Amino acid sequence: MDRSLDRHVRLAVTGLSRAGKTAFITALVDHLLQGPVHHQLPLWSVARDGRFLGAKKVPQAHFHIPSFKFEQNINSLRADQPVWPEPTAGVSEIRLKIKYRPDSLLWRNLSQTAELTLDIIDYPGEWLLDLPLLHMSYEQWSEQMAQSLTQPGRAELAKNWLNLGAQLDLHGAYDELQIAQISQAYTQYLHECKAQLGLHHIQPGRFVLPGELAGAPLLAFFPYVWGEINSDHDNKDSALSMLSARFEQYKEHVVKRFYQQHFVHFDRQIVLLDCLTPLNTGRQSFEDMQTAVEQIMQSFQYGQSGFLRRLFAPKIDRIVFAASKADHVTPDQHENLLALVDKLVVNGQREVAFSGIESHCIALAAVKSTQVGNVNYQGKPHVALTGRQLDTSELLSLYPGEVPADLPQAAFWQKQGFDFVNFAPPVVASNLPLPHIRMDLAIEHLLGDKLL
Repeated sequence: MDRSLDRHVRLAVTGLSRAGKTAFITALVDHLLQGPVHHQLPLWSVARDGRFLGAKKVPQAHFHIPSFKFEQNINSLRADQPVWPEPTAGVSEIRLKIKYRPDSLLWRNLSQTAELTLDIIDYPGEWLLDLPLLHMSYEQWSEQMAQSLTQPGRAELAKNWLNLGAQLDLHGAYDELQIAQISQAYTQYLHECKAQLGLHHIQPGRFVLPGELAGAPLLAFFPYVWGEINSDHDNKDSALSMLSARFEQYKEHVVKRFYQQHFVHFDRQIVLLDCLTPLNTGRQSFEDMQTAVEQIMQSFQYGQSGFLRRLFAPKIDRIVFAASKADHVTPDQHENLLALVDKLVVNGQREVAFSGIESHCIALAAVKSTQVGNVNYQGKPHVALTGRQLDTSELLSLYPGEVPADLPQAAFWQKQGFDFVNFAPPVVASNLPLPHIRMDLAIEHLLGDKLL
């Protein structure tokens, strides 16, 4: 009944690793639970107009889905020595009831107050990167992964996997133990690509963030990159048949299942993007992040003739793309950060608009961890950030540098002077809302039209 009266919103929060999904949801829930008295949300029209009456946490609808660990996360952020919450590892959800005074004449005639049920669903953006696998055969995917090994640094990290896999008799009887060992080596290679090269476009996505599938035989496969695959005279007991079968099962039971069980039920979506870490890491990391973002965008391209509509018929009608960690650069660089994320998603936004979906780009910080001030350099004041460095907890003041307003070209990487530093969460009094940058604008874009 709630959904038919537009009183129920399922908001999905996603993004690539370390984009700040957990901190965003924790801060969002905390701001809503703080109520109308001490809120710091002037850009959220309901709060600004004095119509926000409060929110409370209520039991979630799906008891088979893990609960978002709000209490644990907020305790981490509000500790005497605050730490960032543990990052997203799988799907979780939390449900809130938001009470407000309606502005609509129709609603005011019906009731002086109204409620909106808000389900917030957290899931890893890496899972969206598997969507293209639905178009591929095992042979095509293997060829693509073989080509990826020509990228700088990948082959070196893949040595153990490549050495183990070279011993595989593809057309001989499969050995479960051998398959498992090579799969583990392949998974470790993917983790190393993320950790050492700063890569994001990792397939299959569940290999690095398996969620409830950790240790399942379904994840015990890998691409064959040691030569051409000839399946014409293969037999059902061969290693090739086993690898192909698990690849197909992964597509059917993992990729399709995620879209069918979760994605098709989302109403609103926010995609968090960390543009700063790839800028720090280097050209390969940034361009790989760009590829991953373009891949994620495909998940929202579901016009009347779209592939996703034919398979899943999703119903998302509004998307926000948010450059996270805006507090890690000086305010004069926020406009550049916003322009950069806009360039990253511009092609996808055209397709999204064609599908009838409203989209917005913003730069935000779910939990503002720095203060803006000035430092003297060569006798002149310069704008700077001050905060506790994440690794050492030392108070640090610096100017991180300029964020490119456009997708970086070769010249940027040759003389790159950007120095992004990770900061620890701020110490916040227990009776005060968490400091933020434009969280209220994010809420307005995602929920404003539902609270009229």
